[in-house]
Amino acid sequence: MPVIAAPDLVSLLNHLKGTQRLPDPPPGEVEEPGYGPDLRQVNGQETAKRALQIAAAGGHNLLMIGPPGAGKSLMASCLPGILPPLTPGEALETSMVASVAGTLESGRISRVRPFRAPHHSASMAALTGGGLRVRPGEVSLAHLGVLFLDELPEFQRAVLDSLRQPLETGKVDVARANAHVSFPARVQLVAAMNPCRCGHLGDPALACSRAPRCAADYQARVSGPMLDRIDLHVEVDPVSAADLALPPPTEGSAEVAARVAAARAIQTARAADTGARTNAELEGDALERFATPDDAGRKLLMQAAEAMRLSARGYTRMLRVARTIADLAGADTIGRIHVAEALSYRRTAPRA
Repeated sequence: MPVIAAPDLVSLLNHLKGTQRLPDPPPGEVEEPGYGPDLRQVNGQETAKRALQIAAAGGHNLLMIGPPGAGKSLMASCLPGILPPLTPGEALETSMVASVAGTLESGRISRVRPFRAPHHSASMAALTGGGLRVRPGEVSLAHLGVLFLDELPEFQRAVLDSLRQPLETGKVDVARANAHVSFPARVQLVAAMNPCRCGHLGDPALACSRAPRCAADYQARVSGPMLDRIDLHVEVDPVSAADLALPPPTEGSAEVAARVAAARAIQTARAADTGARTNAELEGDALERFATPDDAGRKLLMQAAEAMRLSARGYTRMLRVARTIADLAGADTIGRIHVAEALSYRRTAPRA
């Protein structure tokens, strides 16, 4: 649409009377992208990097469990570099949230997806929004991007559970005595945690005397319904000296980003009439149309749902993950192999 920018009221009146013509406004600034670390910096951890790629391709939530120093935070910080840039419409959405929060500097728009990493001491208002003059919280500032929660069990349980509704609906409702506001919160949750408080559950030389009971106690600090909203659960093994001595991986963020972009393009074209941006947003008829596996895949999924006691939410999330794995493979139909890989990332009970 044509835009007129008037420096003052007199100039606007003169323009409307035809005595002065206002010049076209100068184009706004676009922030230069800063993607962070490259996946080439991650030695080993092929399973975790594969899960990271699936999460990026389908917009799925991801939980990494492993000892300190295994590379969980490094891999999470690599995620912005493999995610596709925001579309112009999405960039306006994120900019509006930043403007309401007062963090939009000089009106500059960024095409890079937000990446927010609040400290585990964050309050509920800081995470979901609030205050005397209600402002968006971290989950809204990460809209259409990534919300990274490091040391997941260290967050207050009530604070974590306040994210359950935004993760399900894509918005957060903040009700206060003087205001009732809804903010967008369509985020991809990426979380990291140690297997137990000491962090060395699998190492008999370093684990505490309460192992393995301490693992069940520590992981129980995150509620079951919260974990049920996380699609991919992956164990990150410690990195050995031999892994660090290996040459850097030949495949970095650029190569992975190309596959992620191709998978996202397939999703956009397929679900254009549904309003879903990614496979993680498929639901109802769209999920039935696009994420129904073949006979062998359906049989495996039914057997696993019975054995693993999947909830209805867990069942549909496995379908979405399997659809993403099939998209990365360029397959039109979800097969048994895609369902099997999706199930391999589903959380098992803590070792007791």
